[in-house]
Amino acid sequence: MITLDTAEAAVRVPMLGRIPVRNVWLLMLYASDLYRELPRAESVAVENDPDELPNLIAEILTHAVERRLRRNLSFGYRRRHADLTRVRGRINLLRTERRQLIRQGRIACAFDELTVDTPRNRFVRAALNLLSRIAGDDDLAYRCRSASSMMERAGVSGDPALTTRRPPQTPMSHLGRLGSDDRRMLAAARLAFDLALPTEDEGLTHVVMPDRDGNLHWYLYERAVAGFYDVVLERQGWTARPQRWLRWQVGERSEGISDYLPSMQADIKLERPLSDAQAPGHQTVIDTKFMPILTGGYGGGQRFKSANIYQLYAYLRSQERDGDARSLDSDGILLYPSVGEDFDEWAVIQGHRIRFATVDLAADSAEIRQRLLQIAGASVQ
Repeated sequence: MITLDTAEAAVRVPMLGRIPVRNVWLLMLYASDLYRELPRAESVAVENDPDELPNLIAEILTHAVERRLRRNLSFGYRRRHADLTRVRGRINLLRTERRQLIRQGRIACAFDELTVDTPRNRFVRAALNLLSRIAGDDDLAYRCRSASSMMERAGVSGDPALTTRRPPQTPMSHLGRLGSDDRRMLAAARLAFDLALPTEDEGLTHVVMPDRDGNLHWYLYERAVAGFYDVVLERQGWTARPQRWLRWQVGERSEGISDYLPSMQADIKLERPLSDAQAPGHQTVIDTKFMPILTGGYGGGQRFKSANIYQLYAYLRSQERDGDARSLDSDGILLYPSVGEDFDEWAVIQGHRIRFATVDLAADSAEIRQRLLQIAGASVQ
């Protein structure tokens, strides 16, 4: 368990439970679409100093919005209902008859109208308003407010649902199809809302405080690890497949068995490049678990969780195929978060090396990066 040396240090370092907020921001960066859009130099710089992440997002978002404003904001259609003097779109017969609109020379219509006041643009404007409060640089905060005002003058309204924080999930599909110019802007806007985290410090953004142990959700940890490996190891020639579906190696079967066999989905499947002299094309299955690595045993003492071992064991053994040497000796890793603890144990079980490891979320950001690479068996770059 980590303790701070002084009360002054505890005030100086914003915490989310027992995890520094700057490290939660680092995980959010890894889990975000923006991490895939950033040039390598920018991504390494912000990894080394996560405290600068709000400023980086503000810089990216304001630059993208200012560029879009010069070229006109993206348009979209919204459905409107109005009583008009001529037919437009579809006629609402019930409203027309009920209100006797024809006697007044009008008719109720429902039609699509081209507008810049789209969910996508409202989402971006709300992100600018949020960044103007959390950005540490005064000039960037001013640019955020200015860009938001220009969007308002262009016709983009405020969205009351996004005035304080983003809803728990905002699928990209709800924001419309993304062009190349908008993809980075939307990724930055999404990450801006993620940064508005509840802490024990006073701030300008009010959010509902969830259960302390649930602040850092398991899906954030899972997505962060998968996003990190997907981006970083790809640069080294690896193949990283997040949320990989695994098939049962079924031989003979009854007619209805396919309807009842449970599906299997590994969090991350890694494959080394064929040029790797140590283990060309070797496969590793990583299963992330956002829970303590140890649990109490029946006879006292601490043990690894048996259910997690059974799950990973099934992932590895179910993929064995004759003629595929990689499937017969693939590795498995159970990866847990920790605070101030370091576990790294392994055992070879029926030809498969199973590893039990932790990554310390209270460590320095460079140490977190190095630890993730070390766990995967990759060189530190």
